[in-house]
Amino acid sequence: MSDPIRVMIVDDHELIRRSLALALAAEEDIEVVGEASDGQEAVELADRLLPDVVLMDVRMPRQGGIEATGRIKASVPSTRIIMLTVSDEEEDLFEAIKAGATGYLLKDVQIDEVPDAVRGVHEGQSLINPAMAAKLITEFANMSRKEAERPPQLPVPRLTEREMEVLRLVAKGMNNREIAKQLFISENTVKNHVRNILDKLQLHSRMEAVVYAVRERMLEIT
Repeated sequence: MSDPIRVMIVDDHELIRRSLALALAAEEDIEVVGEASDGQEAVELADRLLPDVVLMDVRMPRQGGIEATGRIKASVPSTRIIMLTVSDEEEDLFEAIKAGATGYLLKDVQIDEVPDAVRGVHEGQSLINPAMAAKLITEFANMSRKEAERPPQLPVPRLTEREMEVLRLVAKGMNNREIAKQLFISENTVKNHVRNILDKLQLHSRMEAVVYAVRERMLEIT
C-alpha cells in the first residue's frame, strides 16, 4: 500500500478546520499532518512538514492565503494547494492560480467531496469548475493582449502538436475525460501528454502551464 496523502489544513476558523480534519481522517489513504490558523503560520509549518496537499483559506489575518500560497510554492514546489473560499471572485481566482494554486473549493461544498478533491489534485488534476474556467479564460485573453508587445524572454520549450491540442483544451477548463473524448484518445494518453507538458515547461500544475503558455505566446485565447 502506498503512503497516505499528507494534508495540511489552513483556516482561521477552528470549526472549519475541525470539520475538514474529521472528514479527511476517516479516509485510509489520507493523513492530516498539520493545521494552521493564518498564512504566516502555514508557511512555517509547510517548510517543516512538507505536505503533499494544502487546503488554504483565501482570507485570513496576518497573512492571506494567496500570499502564503506563493511562498509555499517557492519553498516546497511539489505541494499542491487548494484554495478554500466562500465565493469565486474573479480577482482572487486569477491571483491564486498565478501564485501556484491548483484549484478552488467553495466552502459550501459537501464535506464528503473534499477527500476526492484532495486525491484529484494529488494526482495532478486541476480543481476548477466550468464557471471558474470561463472566468480564467477571460483573464487569459486579457493577459494575452497585454503581453502582445512584450519581447520574448528565454527560448520557449517546444511542445508537440498533440500536446498543444491538449493544452488548448485544458485552457477551456476541460478535465481529462472530456479531453479524451474530444480528441478520441484514452484518459491515460491524456495524462501522459499533460505530464510531458509539465515536464517540458518545468511546472507543477495544469493551470500554471496555461498561464505560462499565454504569457510566452504559445497559446492565443480570444
